Amino acid sequence: MKDLFQRYVAHNFLLKLIALVSAVLLWSAVSREPMVETAYSVPIEFHQMPPNLEITTAGIPLAQVRLRGPERSLRQLTAADVHPVISFAGSATGEHTYDLTASQVRVPYNIEVVQVTPSEIRIGFDRSLVRQIEIHPRITGRFEPGSGVLRMTAEPATITVIGPEARVKAASIAITDPIDVSEVRGAATFTTNAYVPDPLVREIKPEQIRVTVVTGQMPADGRSPSAHNHK
Repeated sequence: MKDLFQRYVAHNFLLKLIALVSAVLLWSAVSREPMVETAYSVPIEFHQMPPNLEITTAGIPLAQVRLRGPERSLRQLTAADVHPVISFAGSATGEHTYDLTASQVRVPYNIEVVQVTPSEIRIGFDRSLVRQIEIHPRITGRFEPGSGVLRMTAEPATITVIGPEARVKAASIAITDPIDVSEVRGAATFTTNAYVPDPLVREIKPEQIRVTVVTGQMPADGRSPSAHNHK
């Protein structure tokens, strides 16, 4: 018993006593620290998204999270430390309502989640669809009377997009950023980007588009040769 006392109690007794006193003083300081509240607006994290499903809900709101904790801890807290989480495990096509409670918000251990708004959120799902759609260059500019765009081509001519099935099927074309051809005499090639106006339909592998424009004297009827070819 004496050996145990010497080994575990008496050995480095002064250092152990200092550590004990420091811990007590630290605990005392923390326990007297005032408790305060603050709030953060943070994105909701979606976990366990089922494969081959796409979210169809646009404008998903931020979560308003009200927190309580020691003043010093809350001062050191940032929005990156607050994680409201909803699990989509087992979700299917259609609309579903999900709860968002305090227990679903991940915060540091000494912080309490007081309230989360909204307390529930409704999310729609559709099957994922991949499709190629045609690119239509968007041309702007002024020409002398009798002149105009005779021909324009895009390379590549299509882009591959992905998104909710119904929205992808409704996306008829992709358009480029505006191309001003006012100064073009003859042929010119421009490098630009293409996009689909629907924000839920996105390009799988974004790449720049080369648009070649040929200008010149228009036919007597004012229609470009390409328009004649498609009569």
